[in-house]
Amino acid sequence: MEIWHNPRCSKSRAAKQALDTAGVEYVERRYLDDAPTVAELAAVLDKMGAEPWDITRLGEARAKELGLAALPRDREVWLEVLAANPVLVERPIIVTGTTAFVARTEEAVRSLG
Repeated sequence: MEIWHNPRCSKSRAAKQALDTAGVEYVERRYLDDAPTVAELAAVLDKMGAEPWDITRLGEARAKELGLAALPRDREVWLEVLAANPVLVERPIIVTGTTAFVARTEEAVRSLG
């Protein structure tokens, strides 16, 4: 299991703490320092059954600079944008062997068990 983590984000810290409390083994990926590739993003989205715009933080200043709200919903274009701007990826994301999900609540993290 892997958690895409931003230690400056309270939701991300809470998810990591919930995993620690549950005694779950995982790999921490600080995705702002080790940005996911287009292929990794596509694989995670496939596990989620989601599209890039579903996990994009449109409220971020960078999203506004790029005009993402008006960007046509072309998966490849959005994957490239997210890979180049990992700050736009919703956090935290937990990736298991078969699934992935945004874990913004403790309930979402507990759903692993």
